[in-house]
Amino acid sequence: MKSKTSERFIENCNYLGLKRTLTSYKSDIEKANKSNIGFYEFLEGVIRDEADQRRERSIRYRLKNSKLPQPYNLLQDFDFDFQPKLKKKLIMDLSLMDFVRRKESILFVGDVGTGKSHLARSLAMKGCEKGFKVFYTTCAEMINDLNTGVYEKTLLKRMQKYITPELLVIDEMGHDRLELEVTREAHLLFKVIDERYKQRKSLIFTSNVEEPDWADYLGDPITTRAILDRIFHHSIVVRIKGPSYREYQGKQLQKKYEQEAQTTD
Repeated sequence: MKSKTSERFIENCNYLGLKRTLTSYKSDIEKANKSNIGFYEFLEGVIRDEADQRRERSIRYRLKNSKLPQPYNLLQDFDFDFQPKLKKKLIMDLSLMDFVRRKESILFVGDVGTGKSHLARSLAMKGCEKGFKVFYTTCAEMINDLNTGVYEKTLLKRMQKYITPELLVIDEMGHDRLELEVTREAHLLFKVIDERYKQRKSLIFTSNVEEPDWADYLGDPITTRAILDRIFHHSIVVRIKGPSYREYQGKQLQKKYEQEAQTTD
């Protein structure tokens, strides 16, 4: 039978949410006895392990709610040698997430396949690890979602998931050409950008559309100017000009199979 002291200990662990301590306290005590460590060192170790596990749970929770695509894009997997014009130091500085604390944004602009989305998603992951609430969407997905909100009269509710996070990633503007029901889509994008601008909340935006072509893409020159004005005001602009990494990988794969075919002939 459990003693009253043991029952009280378990009850207090549950009350305080000490999940790791609750499952490991017996082995921790046994280990401490064998190591003959002092009370302070024992207590420090228990609290440290509890804090580490809580941080891990918190990161997993934020990653799940961020809606970042899986498998996750890791910053250490980005091939900086393949894009020598891209300043690695700048990206590593951005990965510290100070730009979110300063309420600034990042705009990745460049050719298709140059790694804009990889970098945006990697930085979003870093944001989750640093304790920020992050949300990821493609431009087309967000517009379609908000468009549905217009018809279902749920627009304000739907907008909240794009406005509430401390960091919003709007990826792949230019991959899916917006239907020219035109001004509505442009205004929906403007609503999100404008509200985040008013609240000084950070944004990571990726696009393969150069600024002069945004009006043609969005179909509304006046709204486009307003969007550009707000995006660029507090943004760090990162331009990536170079070859397509996907095209390079495709050629490498083709070369590999051609070489294998030659050795088997």
